[in-house]
Amino acid sequence: MSVEGNNERIILLTNDDGYYSTGFEALINIARGFGRVIAVAPETGNSGMSHAITIKVPLRIRKLEEREGITIYACNGTPADCIKIAMNQILDRKPDLVLSGVNHGSNSSISLMYSGTMAGAIEGCLNGCPSVGVSLLDYSRNADFSASVEYGKTVVKHVVDKGLPLGTCLNVNIPIGKIEEIKGIKVCRQTKGRWVEEFDKRTDPRGSDYYWLTGYYVNDEPTSEDTDEWALNNGYVSVVPITIDLTNYQLIDSLASDLE
Repeated sequence: MSVEGNNERIILLTNDDGYYSTGFEALINIARGFGRVIAVAPETGNSGMSHAITIKVPLRIRKLEEREGITIYACNGTPADCIKIAMNQILDRKPDLVLSGVNHGSNSSISLMYSGTMAGAIEGCLNGCPSVGVSLLDYSRNADFSASVEYGKTVVKHVVDKGLPLGTCLNVNIPIGKIEEIKGIKVCRQTKGRWVEEFDKRTDPRGSDYYWLTGYYVNDEPTSEDTDEWALNNGYVSVVPITIDLTNYQLIDSLASDLE
């Protein structure tokens, strides 16, 4: 089932909204001008799955479509599963680029920790591939992805031309608005923020309680102008370089002096 890439650039795509989503077609439009596109996306929505992988049931993949320069597969797993199985079973070599998205909703600030979209990009990064996750802040069914395609191409071209350091991927978020309304790109840092979680308690007809997770986001540094939240709230595309090394290097020496 492997795909022979020859010398052509191979771009591996996934998302967390499912292969049928409008955002995934937008991602294909971003990628198609840069090489051969192999797209492997979940059969169902996987929002909020973070970096979950499937180990209790078998994974299955099926080819959905093949057209000039583009092959699309569906997988019954998570975004991370999609990247893993594509590299192991579909491709015969490492892809030159991994893209994930375009997500229907924001993945800025702390949301990237919960994001299936960013997990797809991070999985590519873990495998040594330049990787980018792209999200649009619009949650509406009829969201306009044209700005996502335009700015997505700009970021991807930079990555193709300049590369990324090993162990680093990009988290790209697009504000709501027409292309001409967006002010440009801000390369920035992740905002310190948090989700205040609430559970809506209900009772089913049999008298058993159940819960729906709800909540709201709190920006812990609303006046900081070097963050992704500030950029997005002020009409800019935010680009945050993300590292997969979670070590707090500043704490190592003092912690070692206390514990070793």
